[in-house]
Amino acid sequence: MFNLTSFRDVIRTPPALFDIDLKTSISNYLNEKLSNKVVKNIGLCVALFDIESMDDSFIFPGDGGAHTKVEFRFVVFRPFIEEVIIGKIKNCTKEGVHVTLGFFDDIFIPESCLQHPSRFDESEQVWIWQYDSNDEKHDLFMDQGEAVRFRVTGESFIETSPITGNDADKKSAEQTSAEIPYSITATINEPGLGLLSWWEGS
Repeated sequence: MFNLTSFRDVIRTPPALFDIDLKTSISNYLNEKLSNKVVKNIGLCVALFDIESMDDSFIFPGDGGAHTKVEFRFVVFRPFIEEVIIGKIKNCTKEGVHVTLGFFDDIFIPESCLQHPSRFDESEQVWIWQYDSNDEKHDLFMDQGEAVRFRVTGESFIETSPITGNDADKKSAEQTSAEIPYSITATINEPGLGLLSWWEGS
């Protein structure tokens, strides 16, 4: 679920921070720049793990800041396909169930990947698994906040950089900013998956 990913970048330290230890200044900058940010095809950056190397710093004419080539590693959230994870139900819609891990909310279980047969209750806004056991039918509700075990089946990265208004055929920057840069699809339509409360004592 979490990986260590190596990055390389040139970091500019402004003159106002010259009285601070360079490694500390760069660490603070990297955490501010990348923490809780999605890097396309890499995943969600969580926190700086370490700085592996720093080259000599250079000050360019007319700039004043120190430019340092840095190699560092970041803790990145990107579960592998088929990985089984436990989260909590964020909410339900007609399309399926939205799951959160607390720090990451963009996990979706589509209707086709719920246990069969399931139905959506409009008044309660929940999905209900109609479980049949020994010729007895039970309604098992997928309530908000319930712990749920799911298997990752896919992921999607979307470029969300702002778009200029020069091209009328492109989306507006406002529309683009509303898109989800990194999302995960999952399933619970397998034995042992779904709400943890369903399998207690089994």
